[in-house]
Amino acid sequence: MADIRVTLFSRDGCHLCDEARRVVVAECDRAGVRWREVDVDADAELQARYGEYVPVVEVDGAVQGFWQIDPARVRAALSG
Repeated sequence: MADIRVTLFSRDGCHLCDEARRVVVAECDRAGVRWREVDVDADAELQARYGEYVPVVEVDGAVQGFWQIDPARVRAALSG
């Protein structure tokens, strides 16, 4: 697999983050790409930037969604 293309910004105890993780895993598996998860509460800058919006999904550094992640949008970003 290539470099990490998808980042999921999340926090512990977040039910929307659990659902976003399922979307990210499914779409990354489908596309054969790597992903990572970052806890926004472990970094003051990330908490300030994304704290009210988690989960946030980035593909290739571009935000593809927050709160409720659309699988079709992630899929389209990965295919582009």
